[in-house]
Amino acid sequence: MDELLLKYAKLAVRTGVNIQEGQFLWIAASVDSAVFTRLVVEEAYRAGAGNVHVQWHDDLVTRLFYEKALDQELDYFPEWLTTAHEETVEREGAFLVIESDNPDLLKGISSDRIAAFAKARGEALGAFYEAIETDRISWSIVAVPSADWALKLFPEQPEVKAVEKLWESIFSVTRILKDDPVLEWEHHMEHLRKRAASLTEKQYTALHYQGPGTDITIKLPAHHKWLTGGSKNKKGHDFIANLPTEEVYTVPHRLGVNGYVTNTKPLAYQGNIIDGFTLTFKEGKVTDFKADVGEELLEKILTMDEGAPYLGEIALVPHRSPISDSGILFFNTLFDENASNHFALGSCYPTCIEGGTEMNDEERLEAGLNDSIVHEDFMMGSAQMNIDGIRADGTREPVFRNGNWATE
Repeated sequence: MDELLLKYAKLAVRTGVNIQEGQFLWIAASVDSAVFTRLVVEEAYRAGAGNVHVQWHDDLVTRLFYEKALDQELDYFPEWLTTAHEETVEREGAFLVIESDNPDLLKGISSDRIAAFAKARGEALGAFYEAIETDRISWSIVAVPSADWALKLFPEQPEVKAVEKLWESIFSVTRILKDDPVLEWEHHMEHLRKRAASLTEKQYTALHYQGPGTDITIKLPAHHKWLTGGSKNKKGHDFIANLPTEEVYTVPHRLGVNGYVTNTKPLAYQGNIIDGFTLTFKEGKVTDFKADVGEELLEKILTMDEGAPYLGEIALVPHRSPISDSGILFFNTLFDENASNHFALGSCYPTCIEGGTEMNDEERLEAGLNDSIVHEDFMMGSAQMNIDGIRADGTREPVFRNGNWATE
């Protein structure tokens, strides 16, 4: 176990954020991940980091905040914390999130309180999220088990065994069980880059998705690019934003989404579950929605701001992928979005269009890009999904058949 943890820490530091000599590293981590986080800090210094700062949080303290804080405090995000995030960008630092969230942490908390603080945080950290979305700095997300999360996945197991099983699953899908995980990830990312390059060359004008509960057409903007979870920061240093990652993704035209889509995996959002939902789009905007679970919270997401009910990202993930093949529903978007085709409500990645990072807000809007304080991925792929690429002349080509790539 010690050897596997060290390999995982090395992967997070050297492949995830790819820390550089003298670089500042900000780590956001739960106290439940303390043992692993300390290994990451040590590995970061070994890799040459100049300074490593850890911002700790605790699930119980977080729940108490939502339960007990005065109403007006939910509309406030600390200025000093905003400044700290922005300083990380100014210093050209790196940002690493170590997740171990309980999917049911805020179950029973008023959706008004959850939405209020989510909006305050999103507005306060707008400049920081802009730096993330445009790859100004290196950033990455990895995950480690907490007892609550493990028991959510394996409720029939005693706590210790449930945590062990979740560790085994994480190590498997992040390729830590391979002899050289860093090399394995280099090969995997090269495969994804070739897939993305092929789609970019096609320059489809639209994609048509059909599957259980889904029939939707997505217009693609001119000069769009398909990307992978691997990126380069403004200095040209490689990093991988999500570990694991199995997706290639691009930006839809914000006004060119028509049809309906139904989720195929639960969405874990702010310590709550949203499930059994269908969204209907007309000219890009969600015009109708329903959900079996968490409908009120879904409504809060869709009304967070003007851009929230539009799509900002579409991502392709084959049904036959390591996470999907594991048969585990992780109740964590980092993993579940890499087991399924998915869309994201809200903000886009301007990197997905030629010259997008140099455009101002008006130019991005004119090009069809969406902007919002929201960016929320939800899973809608399945083994029954078919996707056609539509050419400028109206001809169609199969992209996905029965949940997987139509051509290898």
